[in-house]
Amino acid sequence: MIGLIVSGHLNFASGMASAVKAIAGEQEDIAFIDFVESISPDELEEKMREAIDSMSCQQYLFLTDLPGGTPCNRAMAIMMQNPAVEVLAGVNLPMIVNATFEREGCSTAELVQTLREIGQESIQDIREQLAQINSNDVEEEDGL
Repeated sequence: MIGLIVSGHLNFASGMASAVKAIAGEQEDIAFIDFVESISPDELEEKMREAIDSMSCQQYLFLTDLPGGTPCNRAMAIMMQNPAVEVLAGVNLPMIVNATFEREGCSTAELVQTLREIGQESIQDIREQLAQINSNDVEEEDGL
């Protein structure tokens, strides 16, 4: 199983934690670490390292909010020192939830690829979709 560490600015991680719990239930080997104003970047990195140390996994994946933000950069620093760590930035709730379901029996590279696809597919323009549905309905009525 791949250990997951979710981190982001302010209450990103704790918000995701409550959503993940509601959708996927309690999960093992997953940590949610908020980067709030009261902690320094060094303290954030220490919490990230402690999260890895608390898990009994062979591989770890950081899921962070903003590419280039402090949580991403600190996770990247850990990745550069530990070949068992990967980092995916710019994540959304569908990606995090699916990570909990897909993280057994695969490598971090496979999980990252799956999550990237899910992330891209989950971004949808609802007005565009409704227009497409309406367009298809008109074509069916006209027999086209």
